[in-house]
Amino acid sequence: MKIRLKIGFISLLVALLVSAGQASAEPERSYSDNDKAQAFIERMVSEHGADRAELQALFAGAHYKQSIIDAMTRPAEKVKLWKDYRKIFITEKRLRQGLQFWREQRSWLEKMQAEFGVPIEYVVAIIGVETYYGRYAGNYRVIDALSTLAFDYPARSPFFTKELEHFLLLSKEQKLKPAELKGSYAGAMGYGQFMPSSYRAYAVDYDDDGVADIWANPADAIGSVANYFIRHGWQPGEGVVVRARISADYNAELVNKLAKPKLTIAQLAEQGFSPVPEMNADIKAMPLRLQGQAGVEFWLGLQNYYAITRYNHSFRYAMAVTQLAEQIAEGMRASE
Repeated sequence: MKIRLKIGFISLLVALLVSAGQASAEPERSYSDNDKAQAFIERMVSEHGADRAELQALFAGAHYKQSIIDAMTRPAEKVKLWKDYRKIFITEKRLRQGLQFWREQRSWLEKMQAEFGVPIEYVVAIIGVETYYGRYAGNYRVIDALSTLAFDYPARSPFFTKELEHFLLLSKEQKLKPAELKGSYAGAMGYGQFMPSSYRAYAVDYDDDGVADIWANPADAIGSVANYFIRHGWQPGEGVVVRARISADYNAELVNKLAKPKLTIAQLAEQGFSPVPEMNADIKAMPLRLQGQAGVEFWLGLQNYYAITRYNHSFRYAMAVTQLAEQIAEGMRASE
């Protein structure tokens, strides 16, 4: 055991050193003379009255990060099967820390559930999946992440340019220093990993201290995640997902379409999908097919499942949140 532990530590140390070496080897190209950055600055000045000199200084200190581009081209949601994706998020550690987070924030979580109607376990699970309950909220400077993606990632440049705009407006509104704020490689921030536009639209000052702080204030993070759910169609008191039974001639073209559920249970039955157990025939759902550890699994995602996908547009992500939430709720019941 001691030998294995020693080897494991050495392997970890080597990996960390290699990672550090790669990070230090990244080109430190700033955006001081970047044409797209300069055009963006001019638009911020003309449309929002931003201070040109301040923005020039900010972007002179913003740097291109190749590791961000690399991460954007291989997200786990797109390249992993469900059976492998699940292992990342459904772990004993994440479950244990979820139970701890629930106990530590019980008063805020119970207040949230009473006011918003979102079950506690789903808010806890989102925060657990996103940041390990605030422990790992990202080490990239948000200004570097959003600048890299806005100016050097053509595939989604319009989206991230808009997010960069929201980030600077958010910083001004909350009197924050944009050069010091950190988040994910995509520019997501805080306990719940809100993009800047979502922060401005859905973050709430849940403890009434005068600022919506999802970086360091778990109460605000809890209220903000619940508010996000409700604003994206969460239906209090309704289910999330159920197992499905299929017929031999089921309509495979319907599975895994991330669109708001439009077909009723009765209509889905005609297409070869039946819920287990039976449900109200008028409820709308989306059929799902996932490659599980024991083989192919079929599910029916309800409106609340779709609401989770508005947080991250991945049916695997929504299933990870759902199953972690179920385990956390079960763990709390067993411990009380």
